[in-house]
Amino acid sequence: MFTTSTMRIRPNFGQNRLLWFLAAGYAIVWAVAAINPVYPDDWLLENILVVLFVAGLILTYRMFPLSDLSYLLTAIFMVLHAAGAHYTYAETPLGFWMQEWFGFARNHYDRVVHFSFGLLMAYPIREIFLRVANARGFFAYYLPFDVTLAFSGAYEIIEMLVAVIVSPDAGDAYLGTQGDVWDAQKDMALAALGAVICMVATAAIRTLRKTSHTPNYQGEE
Repeated sequence: MFTTSTMRIRPNFGQNRLLWFLAAGYAIVWAVAAINPVYPDDWLLENILVVLFVAGLILTYRMFPLSDLSYLLTAIFMVLHAAGAHYTYAETPLGFWMQEWFGFARNHYDRVVHFSFGLLMAYPIREIFLRVANARGFFAYYLPFDVTLAFSGAYEIIEMLVAVIVSPDAGDAYLGTQGDVWDAQKDMALAALGAVICMVATAAIRTLRKTSHTPNYQGEE
């Protein structure tokens, strides 16, 4: 059964084929992306937080497993990040295709990933609030948006600190500003937009399920 945030979640990684697929799939993508990255120093910087994040998911799984939907959304985001880390966000082929196709002035792959952070990660954050803080009503939608935006802002600060302290020479590639002085603000704005869309879609689905009297509906989604 495909689980969502309102269902009872039990740690059953050994029997959950979806989690096996997601874990194996991401491991393969990450390993391939680790082979001859365009800028090795940048790749290393990009993966510091990834290693910490994945380790956190593994260590907390038995005590606090998330739903299948949350893990699926997280895996999609991590794959997008892995591609950006391999090429650097300013030189990702998909971004160049978008630049040529839509006539953009720069490679916008970094914008896509920041938007995806809000769109894909707001739901797992919401699930945590539902289960830990028992958030309901307005705050069940506002708090995920708020925390997503806070994480986005914190990430911009961490990017700057890591680039300056760890590898100043790789700073431009790591930050991916491409000469845009408002890069950080635009990245955060897109993450916020993604989170808003995610929460609006979640609220709409919840309303539709509630009005249709879906069996076993539990209120929050």
